[in-house]
Amino acid sequence: MLIVDGVPLSRQQLDAIDGYWRAANYLSVGQIYLLANPLLREPLAPEDVKPRLLGHWGTTPGLNLVYAHLSRIVAAREQDMIYVAGPGHGGPGMVANAWLDGTYSEIYPAVSLDERGMARLFKQFSFPGGVPSHNAPETPGSIHEGGELGYSLSHAYGAALDNPDLVVACVIGDGEAETGALAASWHSNKFLDPVTDGAVLPILHLNGYKISNPAVLARIGDDELEDLLTGYGYRPYLVQGYQPEPVHQVLAATLDAVFDEIASIQRAAREDGVDERPQWPMIVLRTPKGWTGPRVVDGHPVEGTWRAHQVPLGAARDDSRHLSALRDWMLSYRPEELFDRHGAPVPSIVDWLPSGSARLAANPHANGGRHSRDLELPDYRGYGVMAGSMAGATSVLGTYLRDVMAANRPYGNFRMVGPDETESNRLGAVFEVTDKVWQAATAPVDEHLAPRGGVMEILSEHTCQGWLEGYLLTGRHGMFPCYEAFVHVVDSMVNQHAKWLKVSRKLAWRKPIPSLNYLLTSHVWRQDHNGFSHQDPGFIDHVMNKKAEVVRVYLPPDANTLLAVTDHCLRSRDYINVIVAGKNPAPTWLDIDAAERHCRRGLGIWEWASNDAGDPDVVLVAAGDVPTMEILATAELLRTHLPELRVRVVNVVDLMRLQPTSEHPHGLPDAEFDAIFTTDRQVIFAYHGYPWLVHRLTYQRNNHDNIHVRGYKEEGTTTTPFDMLVLNDMDRFHLVMDVIDRVPGLSRKAATLRQRMVDKRAEHRDYVRETGEDLPEIRDWSWQAIPAG
Repeated sequence: MLIVDGVPLSRQQLDAIDGYWRAANYLSVGQIYLLANPLLREPLAPEDVKPRLLGHWGTTPGLNLVYAHLSRIVAAREQDMIYVAGPGHGGPGMVANAWLDGTYSEIYPAVSLDERGMARLFKQFSFPGGVPSHNAPETPGSIHEGGELGYSLSHAYGAALDNPDLVVACVIGDGEAETGALAASWHSNKFLDPVTDGAVLPILHLNGYKISNPAVLARIGDDELEDLLTGYGYRPYLVQGYQPEPVHQVLAATLDAVFDEIASIQRAAREDGVDERPQWPMIVLRTPKGWTGPRVVDGHPVEGTWRAHQVPLGAARDDSRHLSALRDWMLSYRPEELFDRHGAPVPSIVDWLPSGSARLAANPHANGGRHSRDLELPDYRGYGVMAGSMAGATSVLGTYLRDVMAANRPYGNFRMVGPDETESNRLGAVFEVTDKVWQAATAPVDEHLAPRGGVMEILSEHTCQGWLEGYLLTGRHGMFPCYEAFVHVVDSMVNQHAKWLKVSRKLAWRKPIPSLNYLLTSHVWRQDHNGFSHQDPGFIDHVMNKKAEVVRVYLPPDANTLLAVTDHCLRSRDYINVIVAGKNPAPTWLDIDAAERHCRRGLGIWEWASNDAGDPDVVLVAAGDVPTMEILATAELLRTHLPELRVRVVNVVDLMRLQPTSEHPHGLPDAEFDAIFTTDRQVIFAYHGYPWLVHRLTYQRNNHDNIHVRGYKEEGTTTTPFDMLVLNDMDRFHLVMDVIDRVPGLSRKAATLRQRMVDKRAEHRDYVRETGEDLPEIRDWSWQAIPAG
């Protein structure tokens, strides 16, 4: 690894940057420990110490060191930069730095730049009613919480995309570096265009330990580590040491060299036409864990060991030796040199910092983007298909997304990310106007690969999610198409994003960000060729556990409703939108105008498919494209064989409409729900996913006891599309049997029809196992309902 020699800092600069670092460390320790007496101007008493000591010290001094030196770069070079802190519990450091540069007090005036504000800063940290120990939404300058490890680098790359003047400095903890998500995200450098994108500076912080174990990358040796990082395509620089003054000089010299190299790479690509994939620089920073903290506690070594990970002096409130050691530790930073008599930072340690929006904590890219703009969206009605025609919903959507891409790529404002599935999911029309970003080698057989474009594909759902989150959090828009079964890979990531949205929506200073839009296709009911491993609709259930003000789930029944739903989602902000739609040819039930009205309602009675005359004997409900077909086929069978039975057909697009208004903003008022679903009639519900979710959404409704749901019940294999329905009892024949079994007085009168339905299921079973395909009457079925009356 490269080591840069030199002493670029003058004595005055060195003293200023070291003083700043000591101040940040002092403030970090104070946040973990103190309730009062912030400047230690009185003897430290047990009651000055928090009763519950929460927080993580071990990674914090390294984060503070990097923050200080990056601030020098921003000030000296007028560099547009944001800081992503990957280590999970670096919160006290990031808050301390935001307070030191004045950003924190501007946003939270009560936490002022004086002794009273410092006391509030200390008390609020990891305290009831205060702020979390992570780099949370409450922390100015943050786009990455770090509560769950593994995503910092993909977030950083997502923020840099289409931000040509931005550098994203990303500190990666050595524990985080062991995660699979982080390991895959190193490859993001194969997707970064030095012409149109900004730069990412990864800083791998090796302090040696996690909670109680050594970190892998800290123990493999410099040669092996260099081989690993070089193999990923980076040019690693090494900064290491224990004595602050030499480390300050080496880190400053290294950052100067690295930023010169970044500028050279971008100049070569942008001005000289160099089109080779660059070897971007990165830094390996080795410092002791818990640096500048207690070296020995209770006879055990602490600094530089795993014991420094969290709270080195865990009994400071109750043990006089720990209390004394805490006082000595904090005084070792010489706070009298750092803060004036009012408690404000002395000018010499902060007057060199960048000002205004150039500050790392105040950079607008970390708060919804510097120039966030709405998407330019074509009128989706112009892409509609004729009602009654067969159309692949995602193929139709692809033409709309093509034009969305064309209208917004010039502004660097829209991307599609996903695993290797854009073509598979029938969205290939976008390649008429853009390419897949690819900076690695190409072969003559390759299609649609180019150094820049609006589509990003990598077979790592984690990386896709991280890219898109970073892109959205910095103010741009996007969509994540994915196979339904495998979007589960990002379950925990969507958890973190949902929590971020929940908190940020309550912070007046946080700008709304474009919504996270999932398009889940290749779904459970049409994964007959891939089999059981590809059959799982449970992501909906997972998302539905999040707060109601954040999540939305849409199940458009055809191509036109998919257009209407997608247009709505792309216009929205601060949501997680989940759209589930099939890619195979299927009937178009509604023309584009009817689709718009239906989607605006969220659910509604399909009068053209009903014959209830306002007073149904049974209500047939569908949510999802395949369930819609089966419900309509069921209605047709009933109208053919039981014409006197009054059947109401209801279709649900917006799943949240099933909930009461008290549970979700989209919820349907009880009176409207009762009018549609009745208060006393049997409701047969065919649902796209796991049946129990519908019960969970409707359990408070008056007629819940009469709602009977069919859906996926974990029965699947490699088989035909209709056989998948039969295996899960959601086929039209079984739904007719459900109606006969549930509607009072029908079982005796319709016994012959019920038997016929049992026989049809048996006939299907025999036919499909002999021929390998569905019955012709199933394959060729279309809506031919006999008009009512």
